[in-house]
Amino acid sequence: MTRGGRREGAGRPSGQGPYGEATRPVRLPVSMVDRVLRFVKTKEAAIPLYACGVSAGFPSPADDYLEGTLDLNERLIREPAATFFVRAKGDSMIGAGIHDGDLLVVDRSAEPKDGRVVIAVINGELTVKRLVREKGVARLEPENPAYKPISFGEDDDVRLWGVVTNVIHPL
Repeated sequence: MTRGGRREGAGRPSGQGPYGEATRPVRLPVSMVDRVLRFVKTKEAAIPLYACGVSAGFPSPADDYLEGTLDLNERLIREPAATFFVRAKGDSMIGAGIHDGDLLVVDRSAEPKDGRVVIAVINGELTVKRLVREKGVARLEPENPAYKPISFGEDDDVRLWGVVTNVIHPL
């Protein structure tokens, strides 16, 4: 009897695992292990994206209209290491399409340019507003006329946490 190497009949028979098929070892970066395991366990799948426009109803599942698949992570997140989610509270940004309870995708690596919607911390309180810069002075503007713009002075502790890149809300 020889030692080491492949032995006939050794190991688990093919197809005995939870997936009913042969498996193979794969090397992954440590930072990706949890994400890959979550993907496999929840059986995440890319969702079909149809190229045809829909005015009402459901698109025909005909393959002629299938544009490809859609991975929402790729679509909504530009920089995974710099992205976080936060839930909106209140109605001060209703004009920007941000409703109470919406999920905001925030990118900390995006540049907070004039006119962008940002997450800011002002004197320890989080807020979501549109950044406006005029004549070297910055302020935060709500998108609801019932609220006043937020101006700040030298004594205020103001920090921009990131730029809102996407809004997810139910209908």
